Amino acid sequence: MITVEKIEGEVGTKVELPVLFLNDGKKIVTDAAKLAKAKVTAEIVDQFKGEKQLVFKFKKRKRYHRLKGHRQQLTKVKITKVQATTRAPRKTTKDAEAAAPAESAE
Repeated sequence: MITVEKIEGEVGTKVELPVLFLNDGKKIVTDAAKLAKAKVTAEIVDQFKGEKQLVFKFKKRKRYHRLKGHRQQLTKVKITKVQATTRAPRKTTKDAEAAAPAESAE
């Protein structure tokens, strides 16, 4: 569950989030070509307002002060699926057998 800026949609709607980078614990992938294949699917759990942030403007010796408040619209989403591959696909036994005779012939 993560909280992000407001995403349009009703509670229970599934949304696809953009992938900025991949981290497998050893390396970080930021290549746009590899990230184009990655997908993150999330479900909207709640739409709500964040805590009030106070904005106070003040100019000393001018008797000027203004106090305003702001509450950001937020969305709570639950990550349901992360689909990404950073490794090369494994060779099957048929692929290995087909590659072996070609290498030994040279």
